[in-house]
Formats: sequence, structure tokens, C-alpha cells
Amino acid sequence: MSTKILFVCTGNTCRSPMAESLLRAMARREGLDLEVRSAGVAAMDGLPISKHSRDILSAKGADCSLTSNALTSSMVDWADLILTMTMSHKSSVIQRYPDTVEKVYTLKEYAEDGGEAQAVILEKERIISELQLKQALGQAVTAWELERVQALEFQTPDYNIGDPYGGSRADYEDCAAEIEAALRKLVVKLKK
Repeated sequence: MSTKILFVCTGNTCRSPMAESLLRAMARREGLDLEVRSAGVAAMDGLPISKHSRDILSAKGADCSLTSNALTSSMVDWADLILTMTMSHKSSVIQRYPDTVEKVYTLKEYAEDGGEAQAVILEKERIISELQLKQALGQAVTAWELERVQALEFQTPDYNIGDPYGGSRADYEDCAAEIEAALRKLVVKLKK
């Protein structure tokens, strides 16, 4: 049975479609049974991917005919694993679809699989959820709780992949290289 992976970014015209197309090509080469899609937390359906993304994918022999998709509950339900491009995308997905918390990671976070860093991220997310609940219930958040979140923020590695949108071809190439590096690690992890 194939593993279903959903990549998520903002507009689904740069990062997540590059990840989708590049992983499909890698999976074919490696004989991995994967289904791969992508979507955006603020995307409109049917827009073409950016010119630089299309050109980079074409040069790599990967599918460059993708169009954008808005993130939907059916996509979230379909996915076995949801890999976002940034921590804010991850938070957005979890906020909109709380049941996904066990299957949503940033691409770099999941590919790196750093146990200690993962523990810090989970602790930070747990505390933030508790503080959001407290605020929703009209309870005061203490200074100690805020300091704890700030301290954990400094301990959290940067698992974000920057948005090249509106940038130069070189910005897109750097982004694609960062995505490919994480995807190579992901493929190794998925083969185990």
C-alpha cells in the first residue's frame, strides 16, 4: 500500500509544488510506492506554478505542469503524512484541522528526525496550545508561561524553508536545492 504525502506551503505555486514534483521523480527512481500531492493554506485552485518553479522543474526532468490547490479537509484526510514548508504552515494546518497533529511536520523537521529538537518543538506546541485554551477561557497567562515559550523558541532549530516568491531565479534555485536536500533525507527515511 502506498504512502500518501501532502506538501503544504502558502500559495502552492513555488515551494510545495516543487517538493511534490521532485519527490515524485525521486520515488520513481528509488522504487518507492508513494502518492504525492500539494496544497496551499492561502491558495486559489487552478493557478499555474511560478515561472521559475516551472523552469527549474523542467530542467530537472520533473513534472512542471502542476497547478495550485487550496488546502481542504478531504486532502488532509487523504494524507498519511503532511509536510509543510514552515512552522507557521504547520501551525495553520493544525489550527484548522486539530486531528492532524500526529501527522503534520515541517519537511525539514521530519526529514532531520532530531529527537532532542523534536522534544523541544512538541513541548513548545503543547504549552502554546494550553495558553491558547487559557485565553479562550478568559484565564490570565502568567509571565512565567510566556517566558517558557520564549525560552523554547530560542532552542527550536530553524526548520523553515524560505519563500522565494517574487525573487530571482537564483532565489528559486536556492530554495529548490534546500528542498531537494531535505527530500533526499526523507527518501532515506522512507526506505527504512
